[in-house]
Amino acid sequence: MSETFKAFRCGVQLSTQELSYSIFRQDPEAVQVKKEAVAVRNLTRIVDATLRLANSKGFQAMSLRDLSAQTGLSMGALYAYIRSKEDLVSLIQQHGRLLVGGILRDRLAQVRDPTQRLRVAIRTHLFLSEMMQPWFYFVYMEAKNLPERERRQAVEAELSTEHLFHDIITAGQRDGGFRDIDADLLAACLKAVLQDWYLKRAKYHRRQVSVDAYAAFAEDIVLSYLAPSASRTRPENRTVADQS
Repeated sequence: MSETFKAFRCGVQLSTQELSYSIFRQDPEAVQVKKEAVAVRNLTRIVDATLRLANSKGFQAMSLRDLSAQTGLSMGALYAYIRSKEDLVSLIQQHGRLLVGGILRDRLAQVRDPTQRLRVAIRTHLFLSEMMQPWFYFVYMEAKNLPERERRQAVEAELSTEHLFHDIITAGQRDGGFRDIDADLLAACLKAVLQDWYLKRAKYHRRQVSVDAYAAFAEDIVLSYLAPSASRTRPENRTVADQS
């Protein structure tokens, strides 16, 4: 039985607080405040407020004064954590990618069967994006406005997910469980299907589609397409009688 979002959420600690811990512990030089509890609390306020402002009015339109008003921190207090908007977006993107990527790798580490690996990868990606939808949306929408280095890193991060799917698909093809199709193209299409969930979330909520239902749908699409040729009915092999 496939894992549900409820079970996933109970087993995975993922939030802007976790992201703030990551920022503080992995990049201590970026934060002047050295007391972890205080630093993490205020970083969480800064990250939450940044995502709210960016997703409502756009990161480029957001000012540090807007951020100060949203967080309740003075401009001087903000500068103890960030030197500029560019520093802020770089920290949020970089450490979020590390955190999400680490969880995805950990959950796949003990899964060997390609079909099950694909199921776990699809569900993990969707469930992570459900838990941190503002961050996923921010990373996608703001990539075009980043400085060249950060923009390149954002593109590479997106491609790394496609490469993960590609590797799982090709492993299944080598084992004979998946049919011989263009793995690169399917991986790219699968990534787009997963992105649609967090970029157009309201559309699915209006239709009362849960993340569990969407995950099952995405799995069915991909695994049906990958089913060996012998179990598929191809239009070009149908007789005239079949088509009538």
